[in-house]
Amino acid sequence: MTSSHTAVRLSRASSPGDGVMPRVRIVHVGLGAFHRAHQAWYTARAPDAAEWGIAAFTGRSPEAAETLATQDGLFTLIERGPQGDRFEIVRSIAEAHPGSDLETFTELLSRPEVAILTMTLTEAGYRLDVDGLPDLGDPGMASDVDLLRKGLADSAVLLSRVAPTTALGRVILGLEARRRADGGGIAVIPCDNLPENGALVRGALLWFADTVSPLLATWMRDHVAFVSTSVDRITPRATEADRVEVQQLSGFIDEAPVVTEPFSDWVLCGDFPSGRPQWDVAGARFVDDIRPWEARKLWMLNGAHSTLAAAGAVRGHLFVSDAMTDPVCRDLVERLWDDDQRQLPDLDVGNYRAALVERFANPRLEHRLDQIAQDSATKVRVRIVPVARAERLAGRSAEGCAGAIAAWILSVRRGYAPGPDGLVGPDGLVGPDGLRVDESSAGCVAFLDANLGADATFCASVDAATLHLTVQADAGRPAS
Repeated sequence: MTSSHTAVRLSRASSPGDGVMPRVRIVHVGLGAFHRAHQAWYTARAPDAAEWGIAAFTGRSPEAAETLATQDGLFTLIERGPQGDRFEIVRSIAEAHPGSDLETFTELLSRPEVAILTMTLTEAGYRLDVDGLPDLGDPGMASDVDLLRKGLADSAVLLSRVAPTTALGRVILGLEARRRADGGGIAVIPCDNLPENGALVRGALLWFADTVSPLLATWMRDHVAFVSTSVDRITPRATEADRVEVQQLSGFIDEAPVVTEPFSDWVLCGDFPSGRPQWDVAGARFVDDIRPWEARKLWMLNGAHSTLAAAGAVRGHLFVSDAMTDPVCRDLVERLWDDDQRQLPDLDVGNYRAALVERFANPRLEHRLDQIAQDSATKVRVRIVPVARAERLAGRSAEGCAGAIAAWILSVRRGYAPGPDGLVGPDGLVGPDGLRVDESSAGCVAFLDANLGADATFCASVDAATLHLTVQADAGRPAS
């Protein structure tokens, strides 16, 4: 162990390892903490990791790429368990680039040896409408569709002259570059919390391609496979204290450490026309039907997270662990899980539920509620609304879902639900169309889902739960 006063910048030359850069065969869009704690970590642990280097591109800010580039793509992963921390240097990222570097992005995707394109964009980052297609009401998406329609119409037009700004627009450009270079088959793997994410992204990208270049669309149907995934690893933002700890304990100056929990899970379903790393040896699971695994994680972990983010905020908490030990918040989560469990097949749900309680209550994993609350309406729509609709179709009350939605409504009313899908400002809740949203319980339910908004019985249940939680919101609230 190197002492902190002799600390050196983390790099391939300064850190343990052979110093060899892995061969790039994976391109990733959305370089953030979760990607590094999950897909990059699994890739680094695969026996054939040296043949599967990752070229990672940021989704928005170039900062992460700039920082990682100075460290040769290396970063320290901190597994923060209840009893202590474990440190590991992850070496699978060979290149880090800002998302705006389209010249490098298209050149990499043109290479036949690049076999996989992965994405972590967050639910809102795909910019899809309620039908799962590119949202033409989004100015950036509408602009990219027009730009790419004009730019790809003539094969003589240099792709370097076309500069889309949305993630899906850039993916379309990259796939067009691969088509022109005859780069062969590729697997596209979205790793975000979207239902049947592979099929969803396939539909969105094929619609995009059909709209801007039928030639590209035909090629994609023959050469691009879409893999559905369920991803699971709680990854809060790293802090300055984490960076200091890494330096003190490892002797390396690391400006991009990642903090995560010991638990991890990755389930994949689909084809890989040009091969893949041995992720299964590293602990990933390959299945024929992703849907039950995806639903278990999306509804139970992510749905509970959204509920805790809303209820915890109005109860005065900052972290998931604090909210989970609050009886009011815990009761909301347990009731939601009751609804979830009725809608899930037997996937060892009872043990998964017990493990979630332990994971959420880990006091050393400081997962901020305001981080989870970003883009809250989009998240509630995919994490809680489907269960509510299924429970109501089954003739049940969906009481747990009503309580979770009530917590979200109260968080909206009190200004704890920021994000482009539901901005809380001086005029209250404003929808993506810029119009004021009716903040009655029924109005907020309708904002989430028109069918549930038309269900008077369910809306009455949400209203009652909202009133009850309003009374509880300040009762027993931690002192500020």
